[in-house]
Order: sequence, then C-alpha cells, then structure tokens
Amino acid sequence: MITTKRIRYRDAGVNIDEADRTVGAIKKMAQRTFTPGVLTDIGTFGACFSLTGWKKPVLVSSVDGVGTKLKIAFLTGRHDTIGQDLVNHCVNDIAVQGAVPLFFLDYLAVGKLDAEVAASVVSGISRACRENGCALIGGETAEMPGLYTGGEYDLAGTIVGAVEKRDLITGRTIRAGDVLIGLPSTGLHTNGYSLARKLLFEIAGYQPNTWRHELGTTVAEELLKIHRSYLKPMRALISAGLLKGAAHITGGGITDNTPRMLPSQLAAAIEVAAWPVPPIFSLLRDIGNMPEDDWRRTLNLGIGMIFAVGEKDAMAAERLLKRMEEPHYTVGRVIKLRRGGPRVEYR
Repeated sequence: MITTKRIRYRDAGVNIDEADRTVGAIKKMAQRTFTPGVLTDIGTFGACFSLTGWKKPVLVSSVDGVGTKLKIAFLTGRHDTIGQDLVNHCVNDIAVQGAVPLFFLDYLAVGKLDAEVAASVVSGISRACRENGCALIGGETAEMPGLYTGGEYDLAGTIVGAVEKRDLITGRTIRAGDVLIGLPSTGLHTNGYSLARKLLFEIAGYQPNTWRHELGTTVAEELLKIHRSYLKPMRALISAGLLKGAAHITGGGITDNTPRMLPSQLAAAIEVAAWPVPPIFSLLRDIGNMPEDDWRRTLNLGIGMIFAVGEKDAMAAERLLKRMEEPHYTVGRVIKLRRGGPRVEYR
C-alpha cells in the first residue's frame, strides 16, 4: 500500500535541522584546536593535514572508545568528561611509541540526536585536544533511530601522531635489571566498567549519588574521574634520553600490558607494596570477593603508565619527574623470563 501522506526524513527519526545545529556548535569547538598543519575546515569530505618540518616521520595511529563508562554518563546526565577520556586514552596509546599527537577524528552515533548533548561530548574532546596539542580536524555524527535506545549513544575516536623513525620507541633496548617506574592513575580510567557497574549497582545496590566515605565522593563522581594523559612526563623523559619503553595500563591491567613493551626473553617483577592502591579498587574487590589474579588482570589498581628506564638512569628519571611535580613509584624491575614462568611476577 502506498501512503498519501508526505513522508519526510524526520518521520523516520532523523532530524536534519538538529544535525545542522550540532555541526555548527562542533565546528567552533574544533576550530579552537587547529594547529598550523591543518589545511581544511570542518565540513570537507576529507580532512587534510600537512606534515612539515619532519625528516623521516613514522605515522602512529590508534582507534578506541570509552566502553561502558558511557553508561555512567547516561545515568548522571553528565557528558562533558567522556570526550576527554577518549582523547587522553588515544594519546597515551601512541605516546608509548614515542609519537606526538597530530590530529584526532571522533565518531558519535546516536538513536536520536540532541544538539546540547552532542556539543557537551565534543566540548570534552576539544578540551583534551587543546591540552595535548592535537587538532580535532573531523569526525562523524550519525543519527540511527532504532539502533540505540533513547538517550544513549556510542563514542569512538581515531588519533594519528608522528615520530622520527630513529626515535621510535620499540623496547628493544630494554635489559634485565632495568627499573620500572609507575605513574598513578586517576581511577578506573576507561576499563573495567562492566564489572564495576555490576558490583556497585547490582550487587551492592548503590545509586549514582551514593556517598562512600572511603572514596570521599559519590560513586558516580568516582567513576567519572577523567582518564588522564601521560604525554607531558613521557615527552620529558624522551627529551632527556631516559625512556627505553612504556606501557599504558588499560584493559588487562599490569599483568597483560607490561609485557607489551618487553622483549620476548624478559619479564617484569612487580613489587605489590610499592604504591598505595586507591580505595575504589579495594572496594570493588571486597564487594565481589574477587580472586587476586582476576582483580589484577581486570583493573589498573592505581597505576596508569609504566616506564622502563636503565638502572643507571633511574635516579635521573625520578629527579626529572619530581621537578615536574609528577607523583611516581618504583614499582619493580625487568628480569629474565623463567622457562614456563609468567611475563609478570608479583612479589
């Protein structure tokens, strides 16, 4: 049967006028992040960036999302922090290979577009891009009715950075005896939220505004703490010629991420008493009666980045971090991998 009613795109759930409002707001925020390499404005089919001043650059890229941390934003109606989470996570992922971020592109998919919510999300992306010297040069906002439930969306992003080929950090110079320096996380960062939501909201029965004395804040505020960027201390160590390798402690925790920077014949010996584990992690373990190995493999436990430095350079590295007022801990050492042994030993 053919209807006599005039059907517009809006009748199918897509509001082009709202999309235009969204693009207008995003364009202004993106323009504030532009660096000299940006050649095109927001709205072109493809974003162009000029690599100038490089001799033999290697492009380093990464794509990621913020996972079910989005659910906390939906619960609280606060959407301005997850964009920062997204950018900082991506920045850290390429920084461990020595790259400086050049540009970023975001992808926001919604069931029903709300210009204010979209602008709030992108405001966080824009803020983090400016803080990391990265240009927000493009992206996609997709309205897909029927695919996402009301008020929910998905968020992902792609980052591209560069490093001179001779300066690429591969971990190949790491040796047994090298020192592992850990920098604190600001909370769960962007990993373990499916577990955290189950434990806190389903099993413990907390509400987002539940105040926990040991946390010193509400459950929601704790879970919304921004995934921090480690770009500045990392660049300082690289400039001083002190950094041999780096591991961004994301999904898989210290257990799975530390070996990613180590040569195959080496392992890491981690001193578990070397740093204070923030209360949120102990709270999650206690609520779920979590096995120790699962706890360590799921969450970062308060360490968001691990640097590998030479044994003779460790004091210089710590002095540099101290001058930057960057909290840090000597969390372990690189050791030879024992036959049949784990890549990470906890002591």
